[in-house]
Amino acid sequence: MNHPHQAARHRRFLYHSLAAALLCSTLGATASYAKESIKIGFIGTLSGPGGALGQDQYDAFMLALQQKGGKLGGATVEVIREDDQLKPDVGVQAATKMLKSENVDIITGVTFSNVMMAIHKPITDAGVFLIGSNAGPAPIAGKSCSPYFFSTSWDNDQLHEAGGQLASDLGYKNMYVMAANYQAGRDAVSGFKRDYTGKIIDEVYTQVNQPDYSAEIAQLQAAAPDAVYVFYPGGMGINFVKQYRQAGLLGKIPLISAASIDGSTLPALKSLAVGVITSAPYAPNLDNPQNKQFVDAFEKAYKRPPSMYAAQSYDAANLLDSAIGKVKGDISNKEAFRSALKAADFASVRGAFKLDTNQIADGAFYRVDVVEGPNGAELKAISPITIKTRANLAAQCAMK
Repeated sequence: MNHPHQAARHRRFLYHSLAAALLCSTLGATASYAKESIKIGFIGTLSGPGGALGQDQYDAFMLALQQKGGKLGGATVEVIREDDQLKPDVGVQAATKMLKSENVDIITGVTFSNVMMAIHKPITDAGVFLIGSNAGPAPIAGKSCSPYFFSTSWDNDQLHEAGGQLASDLGYKNMYVMAANYQAGRDAVSGFKRDYTGKIIDEVYTQVNQPDYSAEIAQLQAAAPDAVYVFYPGGMGINFVKQYRQAGLLGKIPLISAASIDGSTLPALKSLAVGVITSAPYAPNLDNPQNKQFVDAFEKAYKRPPSMYAAQSYDAANLLDSAIGKVKGDISNKEAFRSALKAADFASVRGAFKLDTNQIADGAFYRVDVVEGPNGAELKAISPITIKTRANLAAQCAMK
């Protein structure tokens, strides 16, 4: 006969064993359910001066989902949306809610690098896949990379290495460089300098969402550069270009930009932006079947041309569609799902598409000019940019 204390220990053992069995049963049911329904969280900047960028990301993702009958890879998808307001702390709150309250399976979107830097680690440390479709801060492309992070856009250095190469190709010997003072702005200048072969007269950092650039424009005019390179996404780009035009400099001192004049800002600038030269990973006139149907569908649905943010997010949805299909909707086996994502077996609107070893897109870049088209100002890809010097952040990424 057991001692009373031994009997009590035995009852506790049975209780915990039963609880563990119930938990395993519940987890098994959840995994089975996940084959038919997948919950995806979308985090993006949907308000304020940068709101148009996040809205384009969201609209394009939902367009892809709608085209597939509300399913990705054959699995029904529920999308939960949160606005990070371009504030890292708000982004962390949104990510925490999605991870702990909503129990999302995947998170996508993320517009600005300061938010990405704040939420990348909490999400990936939780073992949840984060499929970025814009922000590409250098640290997460290199030493802080994660097997749970994928991106259909680029790393910040890569985007602006193309800008520096373009300025060199155009023969500008003296450049004036300006950017917003946050992670992506600092990455922008670093990337630009890597591939620009001329002299940089000055590099100026301004406040995020600064509305008035008149003092800085007067300073750059006095410096008399051959050309100016700027990184001002969203409303910052709209304000800067308007004031640059008002100062009489557009057409006098060439303006080159990346992520400043694009499909999200051109509707507000219209002909004021004609003459700006951009370095970009996407333009609506890229000649491939996937892009042609995407542009037609996006314009029909939203009455505006797609931006690069829309294109990258549409690609993110199609990357997920291909990967979820490969695992037949069962994303509980994370290594198998990761392998399916790495295959990137889908048709990109950018044309040729592959993921580097750090799981970030290694795609083409183009000289894209703002020109006067038959229906007003439009973005037109002119020629590819061949980047000659790369930071090769992927080499700093130690994951296998």
